[in-house]
This record gives sequence, structure tokens and C-alpha cells, in this order.
Amino acid sequence: MTTATPVDYVLEGKPHQGLLVHDGSGQPKPTVLAFHAWDGRTGAHDDFAHRLAALGWNGFAADLYGKGVVGNTTEECQALMNPLVGDRARLRAMLLAAADAVAALPQVDASRMAAIGFCFGGLCVLDLARAGAPLKGVASFHGLFNPAGLPSVTPIKPKVIAFHGWADPMATPDSVVAWGEEFTRDGADWQLHGFGGAMHAFMNVGADMPSMGIKYDEKVAARAWAGLADFLNEVLA
Repeated sequence: MTTATPVDYVLEGKPHQGLLVHDGSGQPKPTVLAFHAWDGRTGAHDDFAHRLAALGWNGFAADLYGKGVVGNTTEECQALMNPLVGDRARLRAMLLAAADAVAALPQVDASRMAAIGFCFGGLCVLDLARAGAPLKGVASFHGLFNPAGLPSVTPIKPKVIAFHGWADPMATPDSVVAWGEEFTRDGADWQLHGFGGAMHAFMNVGADMPSMGIKYDEKVAARAWAGLADFLNEVLA
């Protein structure tokens, strides 16, 4: 049995609300933060926190936009995400503050935390690694590899894994190679799992815009989640 507890916290002076899925024992446990895609903390995103709890960890569905704020159209999602992607120093500060808020929860073992993220959230977890966040590992799913344009805390301490669809038009092979070179230069323990034919949002059930390079892939999603389970067992042991 698991318990889902809403968690209120403050970023930039504004209320945000995440969801902590835990075993209800009150004992501190290793915890995995999940950062959302461009639409915000939706019910579909909360499902990932429940899936993390099913693996034996606490799962925390983070909120970067504000309590109850989600995008429902392409234009709304862009309006929420673009200001953060366009100001990576601001985004870094928000990400570190969110991680600190989770680390302070009594159910969380702050010495054993990790983070995963999807699309925009994939960029976020790579930025957390660059920022020297006190995490054991980060995992990016169909994330963006754009460099932050900020100094990284080196050597990069969290172990890093990226699950990438090779047919993702939002993360070209050149950007993937550049990211690998960056993380090698900065001393990261990193790995890349590339899936041939997989498009952007391959983990997002219901994504179906192949003409734009966006499509859910059940087989690839299962492979990537199994890879995540192995990775978390390694870094949070």
C-alpha cells in the first residue's frame, strides 16, 4: 500500500504543489523526484510518482509552474516552458530550491535522492547534474540536450543516464554528441540508451503526432523503464 500526499512548497515566492507517493511508514526512504514535460504537473505525470513507488522508492511529482498551473494547448505549454528554457540561471535556481524542499521532508532520506524528467523535465535533470545538486543520479527521458550556458560544478557528481529516441527531431544526433562531449569533459559518469525509430515523447501515453516526430512507443517505453529500474537500483543502493 502506498500513500499519496500533496506537498506545498514555495519557488520564487509563489506557491507550488508536488505529490509525494510513499509507504506511509514515516521512515525516511530513498526518493526520486520526477520533473514534468512542458504541460506541467498533470495526472499523467503523477502516475510516474506512483510507478516509482512501485519500484520501492518514494516518488515525488514535482511542480515547476505553480500550484494548479498546467498548459492545455500548444500555445499555453510554450508560454509556460519557454521563459524557463530561455533563462537557465533562473531555472537552475528553481530546480535546486525544489530539490531542497523535497530533501527537507521527513519521509525523505536526503542522502539518497535521484531525479528523472521527461522532455522539458529531461533538460531539467541534466541541469541539476550540471548544477552540482546533491543527487545520486539523474535520468532523462526524451529530454533536450541544449547546453545551459552556465558553468557546471565539476566533476559532475550524480551518475547520469539518458533515454533517447533516435528519430526525435527535437534532439538531433549532433546535439547528442555535443552533450556527450560536454559531460565527458566535465567528468560525469554518463550513459546513453538510444532507441532506433523512437520519436519524441515515447514515454507519453497518448502522444500521437508522428508528422511532428512525436509518438508514444509502448515497446520502447517498457525498455526505458526497465533500464531506469536497473539504474536506480545501482545509484540508490
